[in-house]
Amino acid sequence: MKNKPVLLPHENENVLKLRDAILQLGISFPTIKQWIYARKIKSVRTPGGHHRIPQSEIDRLLFRTRGKTAPERSEVVRRVSGRNQLVGRIDSVRISGLMAEVKISIGEQQITSIITATSAREMRLKPGQTAAALIKATEVMIIRV
Repeated sequence: MKNKPVLLPHENENVLKLRDAILQLGISFPTIKQWIYARKIKSVRTPGGHHRIPQSEIDRLLFRTRGKTAPERSEVVRRVSGRNQLVGRIDSVRISGLMAEVKISIGEQQITSIITATSAREMRLKPGQTAAALIKATEVMIIRV
């Protein structure tokens, strides 16, 4: 059963439970709590003291351009079928000419990806952000160390 957003009577705006907000944003529960406490994302408190995130805040973070309708939002947010996704923190983004080098720390390991500079700019990649490395390969080699 899917949870439906709650409608705040005084604001006429949908608010989401944290679980639903983190799924839309693609972040972790500790990250959204840090954002709430650091006031990087607005939240509303229920009478029971639980945080709820207004849909407008999700839209602000996901879609920097205003005025997108619900059907437009669903076209922008895409699910990926690949299971080889490693989530970590961006260590550095170095843009040079047409290409960008993005380094992501995952645990004690680091993955480096070369993407187009345009993609790096469009995603507004910055050190410290949470990101996922999607691994797509037809072969996996094993080296004994």
